[in-house]
Amino acid sequence: MTATGENAGSFRDPAGRVHVVGGRVFRTVSPRAAADFEAVAASGLHDHLAASGRLVPHRRLDAAEAAGLGLDAPVVLEHPRLPFVSWPYEWPFPALQAAALLHLDLHLDALAAGFTLSDASAYNVQFRGPSPVFIDTLSLRPYRDGEYWLGHRQFCEQFLNPLLMDSLLGVSHAPWYRGSLEGVPATDLAALLPARHWLSWNVAMHVFLQARFQGAATRKGAGKASAARKLPREGLVAMLRGLRSWIARLEAGGPKRTVWSDYAGETSYAPAEAEAKRAFVAGFVGRVRPETVWDMGCNTGDYSAAALAAGARRVVGFDFDRAAAGRAFERARRENLDFLPLVLDAANPTPSQGWAEVERPGLRGRAEADAVLALALVHHLAIGRNVPLPRVVGWLVDLAPAGVVEFVPKSDPMVGELLRLREDIFDEYDEPHFLAALEERAEVLETARVSASGRLLVSFRRR
Repeated sequence: MTATGENAGSFRDPAGRVHVVGGRVFRTVSPRAAADFEAVAASGLHDHLAASGRLVPHRRLDAAEAAGLGLDAPVVLEHPRLPFVSWPYEWPFPALQAAALLHLDLHLDALAAGFTLSDASAYNVQFRGPSPVFIDTLSLRPYRDGEYWLGHRQFCEQFLNPLLMDSLLGVSHAPWYRGSLEGVPATDLAALLPARHWLSWNVAMHVFLQARFQGAATRKGAGKASAARKLPREGLVAMLRGLRSWIARLEAGGPKRTVWSDYAGETSYAPAEAEAKRAFVAGFVGRVRPETVWDMGCNTGDYSAAALAAGARRVVGFDFDRAAAGRAFERARRENLDFLPLVLDAANPTPSQGWAEVERPGLRGRAEADAVLALALVHHLAIGRNVPLPRVVGWLVDLAPAGVVEFVPKSDPMVGELLRLREDIFDEYDEPHFLAALEERAEVLETARVSASGRLLVSFRRR
């Protein structure tokens, strides 16, 4: 942040900047973009899209209020602050799909009103629970008759190609996207797809032809030819509708059910034990009354749902298993839960990336949780990933001022599965060492034995 709170990720936009001042979110509109903003505002499109929940709303500041905040621009807006900012490489397949469909629907509505979108960045979409919302008000501008969709390549790289990588190849888009923040280039995807996909008109049009254009762009004069292309509005609308229909039909590739996506429901607990675990979580939430809970290792969302039912305002869930996170996202939509499941490797969390290593903040740099749930997670990190038990416990306690942690002993079948094909070198992986590590950093509030194998739930408050 700068002295005026300028967001480190907004510097690329010539139309304006985002600022955070005193915990409030503002957007300054540059002189070059002020006329376009006024045209969209006068049309009522901003209000229409905000009322439908697809565009983040805004309030316009008067000159005196803006000056008092140190914000000098022709137009200054205030937006409601989102409780958590996520990145496309953290979204499970159905979340990325929902974001792509939102972008296309918003673009189609804008064209119907005489406007368009200046770009097609996936970073312009965020989530409130499982509902996507467009956050870049200044991307909307008047449509110029016959203009080509200059955001086509960006849309393909940041939305379409990652979806196709998962759907057609069964390969998660997350590691590729995280390693290349602009998405998946058509040249890379075309090199990976088998030749039979040439038979798909959509793939040929949006992947193979894009890859050819990108190769040609390095030749002299190719850029001028691209800029001179024209596309009638009817053609652009048809392209957007065709993409929407195709993307809506895509399904996640890879295994639909995995060991871990079925973990909570089928392999860990008898029904009475699962109910005791939900009751423990509900009791903790009822006492602590957290607004935001982070569910680390959320699986398909059973205990996230229990936390919400007990009074938590929202839950952000994280799971390494993309199938489990995808099923959790679909559940959140189906049950209308304020629950956003994301894909995250707890042993390698999202780092701060981009320009100067601050443009896209890592997990801890974006928000704070009021409480953390870490259920059936500790053994995966301590035994599955060789992270010393005190470090696992310390990391979890640092995430939030209060929480619930589950310790799974070596007598449990799931720990036995982790140790089945490796030497047991974990001499200090036991309940006394776990409790000692926790009590060094936090006050233990309550404990409960919740399984026949000896699983222990502990609620804590950080010292």
